[in-house]
Amino acid sequence: MADWMIYGATGYSGKMIAEKAVDSGQRPILAGRGDAVRDLAERLGLGFRVFPLDDRALLEAGLAGVTLVLNCAGPFSATAQPMMQACLAAKAHYLDITGEIEVFVAAHELDAAARERGIVLCPGVGFDVVPTDCLAAALKDSMPDADRLALAFDSRSALSPGTAKTMVEGLVQGGKIRKNGEIVSVPFAYDIRSIDFGRGAKTAVSIPWGDVATAFFSTGIPDIMVYTSISSRAAKRLRWMNLLRPILALPILQRFLKRRVGRKVRGPDESARGSRGTHVWGEVKNAHGDRRIGRLETPNGYTLTADAAVAVAKLVLEQPQVRAGYATPSMLGGWSLVESLPGCGKIEIGPR
Repeated sequence: MADWMIYGATGYSGKMIAEKAVDSGQRPILAGRGDAVRDLAERLGLGFRVFPLDDRALLEAGLAGVTLVLNCAGPFSATAQPMMQACLAAKAHYLDITGEIEVFVAAHELDAAARERGIVLCPGVGFDVVPTDCLAAALKDSMPDADRLALAFDSRSALSPGTAKTMVEGLVQGGKIRKNGEIVSVPFAYDIRSIDFGRGAKTAVSIPWGDVATAFFSTGIPDIMVYTSISSRAAKRLRWMNLLRPILALPILQRFLKRRVGRKVRGPDESARGSRGTHVWGEVKNAHGDRRIGRLETPNGYTLTADAAVAVAKLVLEQPQVRAGYATPSMLGGWSLVESLPGCGKIEIGPR
């Protein structure tokens, strides 16, 4: 494969992805902002580069000779824009593992620039949003006239530090849904419903997941909501959080919460990842009231992220005529992409 880079390689997911790449016979360049990159690169026998994202000259020099960048440095609200702009300048494909709606929207707005430069911009090549994006595309294929889409996942996995910090930022923004083709702000826990993920009904609450942006780009369906399973008691507490949003937006509190995450959150270990898989669910409806339900079982989200990120990087680099411009995972690899990943089941679609 051509030279490609994992930026943020020493983070929780970045390290897993680097190890997965080596296990699959690939030799990416590891990069990041600190000297810990050197230690990881030496352990894995890989080349490395150290450079920040807030110095444009150093950033562009750091991408010299690189064909593709996989950005694993979150929160992506701070890292995606400078890295995407540098990739446009370097004519290097851009991937990341974000689930942040604003990043997907920003990348989509750069579609024309990416096509002109002949590169792919595909954020969200991890658990956010590969399985849900592929399920959405499969459901759209099963009902071409669908105008409503609901997606959900059921997972008991612990969080990584990067995911937890992103959630701290999300406390300020509240919920998001897509209505009539537009992304709309709503309160936390805007909708609570019962969903059968394949093991009996569970309470699920609406969340501002990345598919609010990406599923629209993949399917064109104008009304989209995303849910996660949660206890009824936790759902009620989440609704009370709406009253605290002005306080949670205070910079001093944001810094405190992120520092606490850095000290307390470590992410699930290998044993926990192996024992805590994920169930993904989706539903489409059309104007006539017809309905299709889709289900999919996947490994733990962090395990899937490592497998999916490496697989999409390989796909982009090895395609003879890669589709330039903005893309979602299903736009690049089709909805069967998720079924090709280790430990993932087949997408099952039926009327109930």
